[in-house]
Amino acid sequence: MTTTDNAQLPARQIEPIRLDNLLISFTTEFLRMWDTDGSRAKPAAFWRPTPAPDLLPGYFPLGDLAAPGLGDINGKKVVTVVCESATPSVDPTKGKALRRPDDFELIWRDSGSGSKKDGAIWRPIPPEGYVALGSVCSNGHDKPSLNSIRCVRADLLIASGTSDPLWNDKGSGARQSISVWSAVPPAAASGEIHLAPGTFAGFNGYAKPANFVTHSLRLQIPLKINPRPEAPLLCGETPTALDTPQQPTYTASLPWFTVKDSLLTPLEQLRTSPVYNLERTDKYVLIGHAHNTENTNRTFRWTAHREQRTDSLRAFTNSTSVEFGAQWQTNARDPFLFSARLGHEFTQCEIYSNEWLNTAAIEVAAVVDGGRSVAAYLIQSDYRLLRADGTGVTNSFSYTDGSSLHISQHTPEALEIVVPAAQPVESETSIDNPEEEPAVIPTPTEPEAVGVTDTAP
Repeated sequence: MTTTDNAQLPARQIEPIRLDNLLISFTTEFLRMWDTDGSRAKPAAFWRPTPAPDLLPGYFPLGDLAAPGLGDINGKKVVTVVCESATPSVDPTKGKALRRPDDFELIWRDSGSGSKKDGAIWRPIPPEGYVALGSVCSNGHDKPSLNSIRCVRADLLIASGTSDPLWNDKGSGARQSISVWSAVPPAAASGEIHLAPGTFAGFNGYAKPANFVTHSLRLQIPLKINPRPEAPLLCGETPTALDTPQQPTYTASLPWFTVKDSLLTPLEQLRTSPVYNLERTDKYVLIGHAHNTENTNRTFRWTAHREQRTDSLRAFTNSTSVEFGAQWQTNARDPFLFSARLGHEFTQCEIYSNEWLNTAAIEVAAVVDGGRSVAAYLIQSDYRLLRADGTGVTNSFSYTDGSSLHISQHTPEALEIVVPAAQPVESETSIDNPEEEPAVIPTPTEPEAVGVTDTAP
């Protein structure tokens, strides 16, 4: 993953993204390995990510970076680097997240290109069960060090598509030909982020090989879940004020690169808000109440209006790029590529059944016993997106769950039905029973019937 900016990273460690026993972080520091200066090929340079050892000890590149032009990219681009976690995998049979390559296979040398410096491009050969996410460029024609990159365990990755060619050596005059490509993540599954490594893969010739497969990192969107609010209880003739929720019911943590923030550049996001919190707070709202003053059953009806508004959700997506019920991603021409999709449990919408588009009112009917009071409630979910410092990114928005109807009924005075005691039955072996107390049968406290009509088409 790469992106371009003019800001500098902070002189402090940033909490890494954890993927099982793999740690993912970011650097803006690079070492130029080779460029086309002096060659007749289109200008380009190849860079090795070099994470600062004092800030990112133990971190390695996933491959080298190909950038157009000959200018310095230090402090202007950010790229993914990885580290083995001190905590082993949750599955002890899987082993380490990272391994160094077993060897390198030569793809191309610049011989004959006329470039001012010698360079070569190599394909890492990964150990069994691991995948190399990018090619490596050497400064000279010697084979790179096995510690120049790390390969990633295959189960932490997902097969991906490919971009248009990033660069080729057409016109260079080199004895060999080469083209370089990058990964394009597939559509993300529910609750996942697919992050392209931002590295390049080199191949002989100018056509993409038929069996060419790239890979992206397969991240999970962390979801913190707190207890849902307790259903209200009607304790008198009229409802009391409902408690204000003290904490979000759900919090989805989104990495900085998945969120568009109009007040911050991408590298400012990484520096000041490496994680954004998308909170959902559930609460009960009263939609109607009544007191049946008669001695017979009565039916009461209320109309509840949904809080979801398509324009509010559309404004949120336009401001932040974050989608509900669909994936979101960067522009395909951007070298920084990802795809992401929030989980259905969090967004309350499915791909093929999106209740966020349903704004029809909800009709509720309740049959209430004589002398009793009743209150009807629905759950409303309020969403807001916050930076790491707690400031809001954009306006909040809400959703009413039409399937969450809760009815609470109150009886002012307990009613008792006295049933005569049973007479003792004598037999040859029986004895006279003492007089028994009358049996008390409380009347039911629940509504006899509740009806909900959703007038959505």
